[in-house]
Amino acid sequence: MAAAASTSMAATAVLMHRLPAAQQVALFSPLPHRPSFCSTQFKQLKVTRRSSQLLVKASSSDETQLDANELFTDLKEKWDGVENKSTVLLYGGGAIVAVWLASTVVGAINSVPLLPKVMELVGLGYTGWFVYRYLLFKSSRKELATDIEAIKKKIAGTE
Repeated sequence: MAAAASTSMAATAVLMHRLPAAQQVALFSPLPHRPSFCSTQFKQLKVTRRSSQLLVKASSSDETQLDANELFTDLKEKWDGVENKSTVLLYGGGAIVAVWLASTVVGAINSVPLLPKVMELVGLGYTGWFVYRYLLFKSSRKELATDIEAIKKKIAGTE
């Protein structure tokens, strides 16, 4: 016990001996001495910079506020304009179930110890391949643009 105490005291003495004093740091500073600004000059500089900035004042206006009744009436008009309400509800419910299912699958994959890192590597690899295949060269970018336009036309039904 005494040996441990003397060892820790010796270590403290060595560490304290190696710590530089405040005067030594100022004398042996590697940076050159620069004259400091007077505090009044610095404050004056801050004031001139602040005055050149654009000031914006927030105000409440009836024109920019969103009226809840107007929003509900617009939604009601659009809902009344829909012909297949059951299809819209089915697609909306399916989308909610798909998001919940995807969240569950991602949570299960995330709980496996090594799999998230492997999935990150797969994602990085696919991203690199996609950039090389479609974005790196001008001709492949044009090909990607035509493919996207073709898909848009299929979805819109104009093809």
